[in-house]
Amino acid sequence: METMKAVRIHSFGGLEVLQYEETPCPEIGDQEVLVRVHAAGVNPLDWKVRQGYLNGWIDHSLPLVLGWDLSGVVEATGPGVTDFSPGQAVFGRADVSRDGTYAEYVVVRAAEVSAKPKSVDHDHAAAIPQATLAAWQALFNGAGLSSGQTVLIHGAAGGVGTFAVQLAKLRGARVIGTASENHLDFLRELGVDEVIEYNKTRFEQVVQDADVVLDLVGGETLERSWAVLKPGGVLVSIVDMPSEETAAAHGVQQRFATAELNPAILPEMAALVDAGQIKPVVSTILPLNEVRQAHTISQSMHALGKIVLHVAD
Repeated sequence: METMKAVRIHSFGGLEVLQYEETPCPEIGDQEVLVRVHAAGVNPLDWKVRQGYLNGWIDHSLPLVLGWDLSGVVEATGPGVTDFSPGQAVFGRADVSRDGTYAEYVVVRAAEVSAKPKSVDHDHAAAIPQATLAAWQALFNGAGLSSGQTVLIHGAAGGVGTFAVQLAKLRGARVIGTASENHLDFLRELGVDEVIEYNKTRFEQVVQDADVVLDLVGGETLERSWAVLKPGGVLVSIVDMPSEETAAAHGVQQRFATAELNPAILPEMAALVDAGQIKPVVSTILPLNEVRQAHTISQSMHALGKIVLHVAD
């Protein structure tokens, strides 16, 4: 296995910089595992890195393999690895500063993967890590959401949104979700208590005294969200940094959340999936060589749930 197929960028830019090509296989080191990738999740992080939006925040050397969600099978283990063995199915989120998972093989630290949920295939397992990490840390670490509270989730039908809805309901919260008209029935089926079609209804005219706002959209949507919070409520965003001054002026709190890797969350998510308490929502599965189409769909910001690249059976 000297070479493999992968999607790399040699410069930052538009869809044209995505190159499906033959590349050297990665070398394994201490406390690392070599994973044969079966599926790679697609996240907004991927095309933001591709376009150079995150330069200076995340250091990347070129050429770079994109993608950081994965589900696959351990091919080999490096020195010091005791939790995994060749042939074991795993899923996880690779270090975003290193080469990623749009490839037939990837080397990740052993702490970045966990045993794959048994009840779903690789395509659906690859949809879980980044989105659940973001949703969990925003709702619980950032906002401290608890049972009986009301949370307004903007972009509730998206990749992070669908997991946030399910996690909030599991916590015992009342969930209000905004989405486009063609996703409203789906959100009701997912458990959203009140749905708002954002093109027809201004949410600030119908939502009052929310304990938490989870902003997955940013921009004007974030700015209009301050008014719907009760005194002492929390606005948490994973898209834009909420203003401390504006939060103070409204008597509320603000947080910015990132999908930092927490090894304890992945096995918990796998257990919830296998127990049927949460489910990954995947709307599009494409082969690895159709990565440009995957990025086009993701950048539209209107996809239902997650987009996944299928790498191997």
